[in-house]
Amino acid sequence: MNILDAVILGVVEGITEFLPVSSTAHLILAGKVLGLADSEFLKSFEIIIQVGAIFAVLTLFYKKFFDIEVLKKVIAGFIPTALLGLVFYKTIKNYLGDISVVLGALFIGGIVMIVFEKWHSRKFTSLPASTPYSLQRENLTLTDCVKIGLFQSIAFIPGVSRSAATIVGGMSLGISRAAIVEYSFLLAVPTMIAATGLDAFKNRAVILHSGKVSLLIVGLLISYIVALFAIKSFLSYIRKKDFVPFGIYRIAIALLFLLFVY
Repeated sequence: MNILDAVILGVVEGITEFLPVSSTAHLILAGKVLGLADSEFLKSFEIIIQVGAIFAVLTLFYKKFFDIEVLKKVIAGFIPTALLGLVFYKTIKNYLGDISVVLGALFIGGIVMIVFEKWHSRKFTSLPASTPYSLQRENLTLTDCVKIGLFQSIAFIPGVSRSAATIVGGMSLGISRAAIVEYSFLLAVPTMIAATGLDAFKNRAVILHSGKVSLLIVGLLISYIVALFAIKSFLSYIRKKDFVPFGIYRIAIALLFLLFVY
């Protein structure tokens, strides 16, 4: 890996982290296209540069984290993911990064997203305004948050997308599109800090002795800058449109990679 590779992967991370397309899948696929060796350092690099995207969230939403009620909801959603992550860390790291798993999750996730949007629009937009499911529920209950955290845990499978899992999970509970997207951003902070911290600790020797710490710093900075713009663009997009284009994109990228690269 060289500095150009680090920049490219940082851009990919910044763009895709908060979109429902799976940043992990895109980093793995980008690594294949760049011809990077499948090493422990590369796996850790792909996880650690997520911190750059997290700082973008903190930059844009830092005031939310001074609200005790918001913190309670974020912690409630984080607990299921944290517990399951600790249990399945080795399995995730060693077995779920296979390219066939990634492509399959991208493809199936795209279909699920398209079907869900069609079902959701029929089920909820046709209900009377007085029903809970059609309200713009900005105040999530703690039970809602725990359920969303369980949905988020599905994204342990590379290619599923943490963002997609939380958004689909939240919307299936009747939570408004705008509310669940914002909550997904906030929930990403403890989730990804924990994932990065755990990986950095367990692989500290590999990272420190790799001689490539400077590449990590470059990847972090690039992902931070790009994520700032990606988050603002995504928030603007969801005010007017649904997630069907993302589902189509997931299916297309999985098929293209399978046919022409893999």
